[in-house]
Amino acid sequence: MKILVTGGAGFIGSAVVRHIVQNTQDVVLNVDKLTYAGNLESLASVHGHERYTFSQTDICDRQTFDRLIADFQPDAIMHLAAESHVDRSISGPAAFIETNIIGTYQLLEASRQYWNTLPDNKKQAFRFHHISTDEVYGDLEGTDDLFLETTPYAPSSPYSASKASSDHLVRAWHRTYGLPVVVTNCSNNYGPYHFPEKLIPLIIQNALAGKALPIYGNGHQIRDWLFVEDHARALYKVMTEAAVGETYNIGGHNEQKNIDVVKAICDLLEDLAPNKPQGIKHYQDLITYVTDRPGHDLRYAIDASKIQKDLGWVPQESFETGLRKTIEWYLSNQEWVEHIQSGEYQNWIQQQYRTEQV
Repeated sequence: MKILVTGGAGFIGSAVVRHIVQNTQDVVLNVDKLTYAGNLESLASVHGHERYTFSQTDICDRQTFDRLIADFQPDAIMHLAAESHVDRSISGPAAFIETNIIGTYQLLEASRQYWNTLPDNKKQAFRFHHISTDEVYGDLEGTDDLFLETTPYAPSSPYSASKASSDHLVRAWHRTYGLPVVVTNCSNNYGPYHFPEKLIPLIIQNALAGKALPIYGNGHQIRDWLFVEDHARALYKVMTEAAVGETYNIGGHNEQKNIDVVKAICDLLEDLAPNKPQGIKHYQDLITYVTDRPGHDLRYAIDASKIQKDLGWVPQESFETGLRKTIEWYLSNQEWVEHIQSGEYQNWIQQQYRTEQV
């Protein structure tokens, strides 16, 4: 297959691209705007591969995107390009409206225009796979409740509202125009190559530097954690095997309170990085409680039984094994983190990849 991946330089997108190139015979075109969270160093293992090409393009740039699709002639489009950080959406929602809603609209229209030109056999085989989040459902009140594919939408933040909007657009383009779509909603991802502003990599990096480990409120917010490489396998399975119009929730079967996640990281670092910064006796001593963020959802938890029943997918990593692998990766790849944090990475991008277009 020829698969066009939007947002393929992001955290989840790069895992998807690596999985496809390294585990299938498919050809990948990675289209990414390279905002602050897009990182081509996360794709070093596939850079230069004969079945991989990169184009630095904004999905809102319809003219360029039309040309890319016409030239590449994809059999499927996996749409991961999105602004995705809740805190950033609260302080600056405009970018989330532009990328997540307007960008998805432009991509749907470009895809529909292309799809209408295909012969019948390719039309039937084509898939538009929209990758979304469990945050569109809002939060759960009961301790035993789970998000189902049929759970009503109740987004709480500008980020989740923009993703909910994009989900509705995708389903509307299927219902109205017949575009063959599938939709997935995932729980919190973690793993290698995660941008250091998110909880797990932030705690790892702050602990190693002897900085405060900030916890919102009392830290009792619950998330279902999904190892990113498990997620990549699930996404490829949905894209290649799911029936048109289906929705699948993808979760890691790993509900954890935020405070317990932080403590688990500290405990693993005691073993994996025993040489602490000067003056630090225990990593947990760095835990600091800060004012909760506005509209903070209390609990997310996914029922992933449908994807297991229909497609046979289950996560391979437990939270304990996945977290250890994640910490070991960060300890071995501090240069990757330093490039992002220092700004050297953005300079490198401008020098190395400005001309690498399709």
